[in-house]
Amino acid sequence: MAISTMTSPSSSMKLRFPTVSQKPLMRRCCILDKCCADQIKSPHDFFTGRLGNIEFVVCRDGDGKVHAFHNVCRHHASLLACGTGRKSCFVCPYHGWTYGLNGSLLKATRIKGIKNFNVNEFGLIPIKVALWGPFVLLNFEEDVSSQLEVNRDAVSNEWLGSCSDILSTNGIAESSLSYICRREYTVECNWKVFCDNYLDGGYHVPYAHKGLASNLKLDSYSTCIYEKVSIQWCEGGSDDFLDNYDRLGEKALYAFVYPNFMINRYGPWMDTNLVLPLGPRKCRVIFDYFLEAHLKDDREFIHRSLQDSERVQIEDITLCEGVQRGLESPAYCKGRYAPTVENAMHHFHCLLHRALKK
Repeated sequence: MAISTMTSPSSSMKLRFPTVSQKPLMRRCCILDKCCADQIKSPHDFFTGRLGNIEFVVCRDGDGKVHAFHNVCRHHASLLACGTGRKSCFVCPYHGWTYGLNGSLLKATRIKGIKNFNVNEFGLIPIKVALWGPFVLLNFEEDVSSQLEVNRDAVSNEWLGSCSDILSTNGIAESSLSYICRREYTVECNWKVFCDNYLDGGYHVPYAHKGLASNLKLDSYSTCIYEKVSIQWCEGGSDDFLDNYDRLGEKALYAFVYPNFMINRYGPWMDTNLVLPLGPRKCRVIFDYFLEAHLKDDREFIHRSLQDSERVQIEDITLCEGVQRGLESPAYCKGRYAPTVENAMHHFHCLLHRALKK
């Protein structure tokens, strides 16, 4: 693939991440809050979250159907629920308005004498939701008139495009994976800088991650581009290494789901990275780790694996924070794409440009 254009100008990294209501960048996103199967596996289970300026709640009603709503009371905008747990209904802590787990308004207090009030028009605002393996997928687009709960088979069209089957056959959507832990990092860089680092086709790995590089066959690194997903592949290291310590396995897959979600599958592990902007030069990255069930009680293996992952994350944070400082230098405006490796990065920038022009 020939890429003759210049990279995005440094000024593009000074733009604030638009709120969901302002731009479409975050309206369709993959959200993972620990393990979906654990958090809403039973009727009346729920969890809450926040993405940008959107507060949301995901729940399973008494009939087992999964719903998602904006976690905002229709009366005076109070948040309804917090954290995770079990509820038979959502009761507003402010004035007691009560909603069913299907979003319907069950009770509005002290409204005697109110005019032109239709209870059917004051239910919770719904969000389109789908379950895919351990993932909860939410679509924040304004038009929610179509089917709200998306069939698993429709996920390929709604969120992942033509690469859905590829991800599934490579163990991404396995609901049997055991959730291990979550780690969060605050990084002093624009969120797009962090994404760029992920999308350089392994270009930086031999220079910045020497320990990781010694256990990968970097000459096998390849990138495939799909509609709004890019997938990077790399074979694992030597057989001697694999027999001794099989964290990476025979193949590593790194999938980027536009605009800000990464899925990494390697050996018995899967981890996901959700990048959330905190301003023009700061972001939070949330890592969730999953492991094949037969190793979930192997504490030594888990501890060593997480140590190795932590080392890579610290190395990446150092790189990204250095790039942010360099972008703010008057000496830098634009660079060039390395055409044999930075295809996924170029694809990301094209999608951004298209979205920001709307």
